Amino acid sequence: QVQLVESGGGLVQAGGSLRLSCSASGTIFDMYIRGWFRQAPGKEREFIAAISWPGVKTWYADSVKGRFTIAKDNRDRTVYLQMNTLKPEDTAIYYCAEVRAITLAPRTWPEYDYWGQGTQVTVSP
Repeated sequence: QVQLVESGGGLVQAGGSLRLSCSASGTIFDMYIRGWFRQAPGKEREFIAAISWPGVKTWYADSVKGRFTIAKDNRDRTVYLQMNTLKPEDTAIYYCAEVRAITLAPRTWPEYDYWGQGTQVTVSP
């Protein structure tokens, strides 16, 4: 089992920045992908970004490419999501997720095995 915990959400004005963190504990797989999703009220949970272990392959949704950056710390398995130039439409609950034993990041949420509890990001106009 893998336990994921997100942090770093909050309220920010449009154009501002936030950095989300996703810490992990429990089983360590040799190969896995950690990703970020978000879900706004009344909308589907959507893929944002993902990063591979081992290596540093990254994937981004078109809606955040150039504004968001995913990174990891190999020492403690923490994954970060740096979010810049935030827009009101980025408002959502942001979730961290992990899927084991693959090398290509899935972009649909049912394919992920483990999930955090989510952290709220609110961007005011």
